[in-house]
Amino acid sequence: MAKALWTWDELIAGCGAQADGSTDNEITGVSIDSRTLQPGDLFVALKSVRDGHEFVPAAFSAGAAGALVSFGYERKPEDGPLLRVNDPLEGLQKIAQAARTRTSARVIAVTGSAGKTGTKEALRACLSRLGQTHAAEKSYNNHWGVPLTLARMPADAEYAVLEIGMNHRGEIAPLARLVRPHIAIITTIEPVHLGYLGSLKAIAEEKSDVFLGLEPDGVAIIRRDSPQFPIMEAAAKRQAARVLTFGRSAEADVRLIAVEPNATGSTVMVDALGRRLSYELGTPGAHIAENSLAVVAALLALDADLDKALTALAGVTPPPGRGARTILKIDGGEFLLIDESYNANPASMRAALLTLGTIPRDRFPRRIAVLGDMLELGPSARELHIGLRDAIDEAGVDLIFACGPNMEHLFTILEPDRRAAWAPSSEGLMDQLLDAVRPGDAVMIVSLINISGPTSPN
Repeated sequence: MAKALWTWDELIAGCGAQADGSTDNEITGVSIDSRTLQPGDLFVALKSVRDGHEFVPAAFSAGAAGALVSFGYERKPEDGPLLRVNDPLEGLQKIAQAARTRTSARVIAVTGSAGKTGTKEALRACLSRLGQTHAAEKSYNNHWGVPLTLARMPADAEYAVLEIGMNHRGEIAPLARLVRPHIAIITTIEPVHLGYLGSLKAIAEEKSDVFLGLEPDGVAIIRRDSPQFPIMEAAAKRQAARVLTFGRSAEADVRLIAVEPNATGSTVMVDALGRRLSYELGTPGAHIAENSLAVVAALLALDADLDKALTALAGVTPPPGRGARTILKIDGGEFLLIDESYNANPASMRAALLTLGTIPRDRFPRRIAVLGDMLELGPSARELHIGLRDAIDEAGVDLIFACGPNMEHLFTILEPDRRAAWAPSSEGLMDQLLDAVRPGDAVMIVSLINISGPTSPN
């Protein structure tokens, strides 16, 4: 039986709600989606493309313990207990505040232009070796995802890890102040959301707002070899009691010494404040190794048992859309599919291509990349897409399939023998791709979620 997460009295006091109906049952979770709701959950009727109030009856049919709704919602015959507030999103935020107030967990916030989810999952794995750890099962890093993650946090959690994301200026600070982390990490600053923020400087300033939420004894963790390091360092020193740095730089507190690829991931060697460490990663890629340094820094900030915690990293494998690898059968043999379809920006796409370049040719002789548009790059979009050519060369990619108007800029400048096919959408590429794949190929699909049509698993 699921453990109670909230009492009705806690929720009523926490979000200033008016109870409507009997409240003698237990609340064991919080949900915003009637399709995935579990019996005992509190359903929060958020307004998005659809109004969540339309799904309140469905939530109760699925076993909801109650629903957080607006005062204007008209009760339906099948409805159970209701908590009425002016605005369900504001109510969810207040529940999140109550969750943060009641916990004694050490809280870590992760932001950055890339690597947030992977770093969060690595931290979850490591900290779970040390105590009860709470983190979202998905990339819940926006204005509703962060409060939802906090609202779901058990009262007895010992550690919590939350992602904080943004698209526009001014979005990180309120989320950071809601999370109130003891440790705040910026993974990297890259040309992501340039169409909204305009410059790397503006991106660095916005990401650095994560430090505004730090607790008084808070620790800031930043990449030492980032060109935007001075901006991050200045912001960190204004808010943090301690600043730790990571990277390849000789001046980094947690410094990458070497990365050795192996059959399942890589072996990483690190200098952590003068201590030599070696650990295994279950996810391949130099960029993954670099992000793992931030995990080491966080463990140092927690004064954690490094040997015990870092052994967990060998078991952290990439999820679908973020580097998952599958061997697929094909007439006459098999080929390797690397699924990076979830999303992409210039840094993550470059890293993905370079990871493709590490695939051993003795087993997979031919390297194929299927590339979709990178979005939200503003006037720099053409230049940033064309700029991927160097990574394609360095990785030794043999064939490029491309889709989307921005990726056409890159496709047209490639050598003719590298240009396999271009199409406006991923759907237009699939038949040609399937015809081209042969035994011994390594096929990486990057950023097709941005382009209409089926993504790589389909």
